[in-house]
Amino acid sequence: MSDLLTVVVLLAAVVLAVPVAKRLGFGGPVGYLGAGLVIGPAGFGLVTDVGAISHVSEFGVIMLLFLIGLELRPARLWVMRKAVLGLGGAQVALTTLVIAAVAFLLLGLSMAAALVVGFGLALSSTAMVLPMLAERELLTTNAGRSAFSILLFQDLAIIPAVALLPLLGTGDVMPDANGAWLAVLKAMAVVAAILAGGRHLLRPILRAVDAAKTPEIFTAAALLIVLGTAFLAAWGGLSMSLGAFMAGVLLSDSEYRHEVQADVAPFEGLLLGFFFVSVGMGADVKALMERPLFYLSLALGVMALKGAVLFALARLSGLRPGGSARLSSVLSQGSEFGFVLFGLAVGVGAMSTEQSAAAMLVVTLTMIASPFLFAAEEKWLAPRLIIKPARPYDTIELDGEPPVIICGFGRVGQIVGRVLRLRNIPFTALEQSAAQVDFVRRFGSKVYYGDPSREDLLRAAGVEHAKVLVVALDDMEQSLRVVEVAKRHFPHLTIYARARNRRHAHYLMDRGVTHFVRETFDSSLRLTGGVLEALGVPHDEAERTMETFREHDERTLIRQHAVHHDENRLIQTSQQAAAELQSLFEADREEPEERKRRLG
Repeated sequence: MSDLLTVVVLLAAVVLAVPVAKRLGFGGPVGYLGAGLVIGPAGFGLVTDVGAISHVSEFGVIMLLFLIGLELRPARLWVMRKAVLGLGGAQVALTTLVIAAVAFLLLGLSMAAALVVGFGLALSSTAMVLPMLAERELLTTNAGRSAFSILLFQDLAIIPAVALLPLLGTGDVMPDANGAWLAVLKAMAVVAAILAGGRHLLRPILRAVDAAKTPEIFTAAALLIVLGTAFLAAWGGLSMSLGAFMAGVLLSDSEYRHEVQADVAPFEGLLLGFFFVSVGMGADVKALMERPLFYLSLALGVMALKGAVLFALARLSGLRPGGSARLSSVLSQGSEFGFVLFGLAVGVGAMSTEQSAAAMLVVTLTMIASPFLFAAEEKWLAPRLIIKPARPYDTIELDGEPPVIICGFGRVGQIVGRVLRLRNIPFTALEQSAAQVDFVRRFGSKVYYGDPSREDLLRAAGVEHAKVLVVALDDMEQSLRVVEVAKRHFPHLTIYARARNRRHAHYLMDRGVTHFVRETFDSSLRLTGGVLEALGVPHDEAERTMETFREHDERTLIRQHAVHHDENRLIQTSQQAAAELQSLFEADREEPEERKRRLG
């Protein structure tokens, strides 16, 4: 009965506090934190088992990182490598040195304790930062992408930090260098196992479960993937959330991505809310009341130092002042991993129990203050520094029910539109570049300014009554998002897409698009045919050469789709295809009599 009462109290506090916090403009995390403070030991004491709530809430962080991984395809993650290693590495290194120097020189900590405190406080809370950015739809901004890069590096940096922590131990606990390196090797083996399993096992497992046509079993399989990889990562001494993130990335190109996402998302939202509740419940209010100025000064000092380092690095990386201020305010708090690190530091003798407790309280205070600081920055500072879009998206006014929607009205989209207009076939054109919209309108074309990857905009454009969706966007990621939205919400559409290159074509095929045109392929063949004729090759022979090349290349494109995620096999099939094409051309150059003789 007591467990049931605890759940009732938690849900009631969340239901009451979160809407109030959002109405006041502070966002959901503040509501969860406030609920934890009110019902926890420092408040009315309605819930006292903070540890149990914290263990449950960890699953919210795990699922959050898994869902983020689903949004990050390996190719995009590779593009981010410079930001992760450069900006993230610089943030952790500089912030650790600055805070460690202050702790050593001003607070009198030992060198070992100062380094642990510096590194622990250099970390930021993934569980707080990403929901705060997502709630305001800021994850896709420059500041949002930079924040994610830094958080990802921090999660990676925890691995060697925890493994090497015994080397800082003093007193009764002797450092074990061999044990530290064995822990690193164990962590690397676990990472390799997750990568190998994700590459070769996840899709067959989901395919087999999906064939059973039992939705609840598919949900169970999705949860098993998330929690299983998290457990494996924890067994290897890694962050559980990092393991879940890797699983998400490995599934990001899967045909089951959206179904898995839909199954996991409801659990993530509520459990992540419980994480914030547990932070509020765990605040050591008694210690704070005994030395309020000391602890508040430490918390404010940590946030100021982190914010200053982040602002300087953001400006050096090219962010504008508004984006730099946003980045420094949203990442200024401590991390949930700080609790783990400080606890382990006591175990190896790098910190005293009193120092660890004080550091944990500072982390808690920064986490409580962070949503308020970020809300204040967004309310008062951001409007003055952030450059807003020049104008809002257009309101679409339909005249009837056009059978065609064209997404992207640049070079390709305009040609499609001109031909349709000559045939008196109505269409709705959407373009996300305001400058392109203005340019096209000067020539009398009717086009609407908006983001075609938004479901609501497609509905406003009449997609539910349309027959054909033309995806002619220049940006590959944007075109893939449009296809995913269309496939998920409007499966009745026939999609014709523009592919920038072979990789783009394969990604479209991954999403079930069978009607696509590589934008430079046909024009390149026509140009090559002209070159051959200019060199004296007869017209019929040049046409036959180009047709042979076309047919072989299209067969190769389809054949390589099955292996396009494996670079080694892709290279191998390309070499085989080149050899096959060479054989075709050599056979074509043979005289008919010679060919008959060899075949006969």
